[in-house]
Formats: sequence, structure tokens, C-alpha cells
Amino acid sequence: MKIAIYAAFRLAALGVASLVISLAASAQEKPITYAITHAKIFTLSGAPIEDGTVIIRDGKISAVGANVEVPAGSQTIDSKGLQVYPGLFDSITQMGLSEISAVSATVDTSETGSFNPDVVAAEAILPSSQHIPVTRAAGITEVLAVPASGGFDSGGASGILGGQASAIHLAGWTINDMLLRKSVAMVLNWPEIETQSFDFSTFTIKRKPYSEAKQEYEKHVTELTDWLDRARHYALAVGHGGRADFQRDLKLEALIPVTRGELPVLVFADKARDIRNAVEFCDKQKLKMILAGGSEAYKVKDLLRSKAVSVILRPTLTDLTDEDDPYDRFLTQPAELSAAGVRFAFGSFDNSFARRLGQQAANAVSHGLLYEEALKAVTLYPAQIFNLADQVGTLEPGRVANIIVTTGDPLELTTDVRYLFINGQLTSTDNNQKALFEKYSNRRKGE
Repeated sequence: MKIAIYAAFRLAALGVASLVISLAASAQEKPITYAITHAKIFTLSGAPIEDGTVIIRDGKISAVGANVEVPAGSQTIDSKGLQVYPGLFDSITQMGLSEISAVSATVDTSETGSFNPDVVAAEAILPSSQHIPVTRAAGITEVLAVPASGGFDSGGASGILGGQASAIHLAGWTINDMLLRKSVAMVLNWPEIETQSFDFSTFTIKRKPYSEAKQEYEKHVTELTDWLDRARHYALAVGHGGRADFQRDLKLEALIPVTRGELPVLVFADKARDIRNAVEFCDKQKLKMILAGGSEAYKVKDLLRSKAVSVILRPTLTDLTDEDDPYDRFLTQPAELSAAGVRFAFGSFDNSFARRLGQQAANAVSHGLLYEEALKAVTLYPAQIFNLADQVGTLEPGRVANIIVTTGDPLELTTDVRYLFINGQLTSTDNNQKALFEKYSNRRKGE
């Protein structure tokens, strides 16, 4: 009996070992070189190429142009009649941080407490999230996963310093496979002067005097200032004290790149008054600011341009914040900001509707925004704003091969993504929603 058990155990061990060796061997195989040929290529770094070729090798674009030689042994994709673009970039999501908003156990978008600068989105991302394949099927190849950023899928933002946003590819077995950059911005939910709030215990609106609301606001700003001052002092102390007189503080340590201007602050603010206050604060503290939300950014567009503050706009079909606003307020704002010289990008601000990012940008085109600007606002401009333009956003040699091959304009609802490359790998567009569509569209009547 013991011999039989030992033999079975040995066979199982040999099987596992063989599997590991097989996986290791396959991992060492030479990566496939792809050649996308005879396509109309929109590089976003120059004029479109009518009949061009893109070569993908070792996860990156090695060549792109009209007269590119196809390397021997390449897997060729004849794309005659198709178009090639950089993959779309969704600037603000909770991708991998929130699965089902109504089930709190699947939501990991924020921490308790108001100041959590040491929280990093990448540490909590779930690579197997079902939102990811649905989103990438729409041509979105990279996103920012942003903690404490509100949105439909997170149940509202939490805290003032919410943590660090991470840029990720939308493919990979592990977060290491997916990571584009671990930390690209520090989330700052700018305090508001709130004179009323909703009490969920009584389902009534609670009001407070303006003076009291202003006092609370000033308290939050003072606390924020204190955190930054302490981080600067901590930076001076690092490396100058021994273990006996120096205690490591991860929260202050996380703020050091912010105080040095190395890591931008992604400031969530909507009202013009709050935006002005945030810009003034960041200017005084010498912080690099990126505005998120910006429902009334058009009211302070000259200030934003003068301070070189970029904006991540909410979806153009978002509900209006003021009942007196024109119905098309969010649809016309992108054109106003563009005309004023303010750089901006579009973000979905959630997961459930991230797949409609391209159409949100297209809505702005019908309300005055130049098409080229709308396309760049979901490709090149997000990459520039978050200092990732050396990796994504254009089709140039040396860039990461995040590429979509489409039947037409990627901002159009009727366009299909025929081929999708993420990190140079041909990636499936299959997902649960597609499977359900095919299941019920193919069922026979009477069943």
C-alpha cells in the first residue's frame, strides 16, 4: 500500500516537474514577429499612411511606414481595407479595483481615513476582472486605475489624499504583466465648502450655516498643508539619522515625490471656485497639478492655460451639475477648452461604461471639437499628460505595441476592432457580453 502511494506521489511530482519545464521552455521561445500590411495607418505623429506596414517585434513597434520590408518568418496580417491606430487610453477608471458596485467585498477603490498617500492602485488590482475584456474589446488598450476617484462603480470617493494612480495594460495574467507604470499621479480630492449633505440614515437633506461649512473647508486645507510640510521635513531627515532617532513613515515617504514636483497631483474638483482654490494652492505649494472632473473648467479656462494645467474631462453625456446649465454644457466644453489652448483628455470615471470612451469623444466633435483633437484626447494627450508619451499614444518605432486594427473610425459606434495588440501580443476580443450576445442571438425560436 505504501509503495503504491509512493509511486503515485512520484508520478504526480514528475508530472508537475514536466509541466514546469514545458512552461519554462515555452517562455524562452522566441516571441512572434507580426507584420500588419496594406493598412491605412494613423500614427498620430505625422500624416496618415495610405498603404502602410507596421512591424511588431519583442513587444514594441520596430518599424512603420509605406515601404517597410517584412522580416522573414513574420506572422503577416493582411489588413487591406482596414485602419490602424494606437490603442485608446482611458484616463480615469477603477479598472481592477471594483467589480460589482453593489457588493462591497468586490470594491477596493478606497481606504478608511482621509489621508492615504501610501496606497497604490496597482497593489489591489484584480487582473481577472470581467470589466477588462469588455473594455479592451472596444479598442482600449491602457487605462489609469485611480483610487478614491468616485464614479458609478465605486460608490463615491473617499478621503482627501486617496493614493497613487497606476497605469496598466488591459492584458496579462498578473499585475506585473499589466503594469505600464506603478505610480503616475497622487489623487487629491479637493475639499469643498458644503452647506448641505444627504443623510442616509433619515433619507433627508441636512443643511449647515455657510460659516460652519467654510470653517470645515479651511480645516481640511490646513491639514493638507501640514502633511506636505511634514513630508518636506521628512525628506530632509531621510538618511541623516540612525535607527535610534529616525522612524520610517510610509505616508510621508510617499509624498516626497509630490513635494519635489516629480509626481503630479490629480486634483478632483468641479466647481469654478474649487478649481481656482486648487490651482492657487498647488501653485503656492509648487505642485504639478492635473485637474480631474472640471465640470466648470470652461469658466476658468484662461487660468488653466496660464498655469499649464491639463484637464481630464468627465464623459460628455454626464448629468448636469447645475439645473440652469444648457443641456449641451458638457458637449460644448471640450471645444471651448481646445480653442483656449487648454490640453485635455477624456476619461470614463468608472468601469461599466468605459467601453464607450470613443463615442464620448465623438459627441464633442458634433458640438464643435475638431476630430483630430477628439482622437488625440483618447490616445496621445493622456499619454502626454501622465508622462507616458515615450511608451504609448503614437505609432512610432520604439513605442510599446498597443495597437488596434479596425474597420473604420475608432470613435464610431459601428466600428469593429478586428485585431488587438497589447504589449505586442495579439489579444482576444472575446468577453462575457459577446458570449451572451451570441448565445441569445443564435437561439432558435420556441426554445
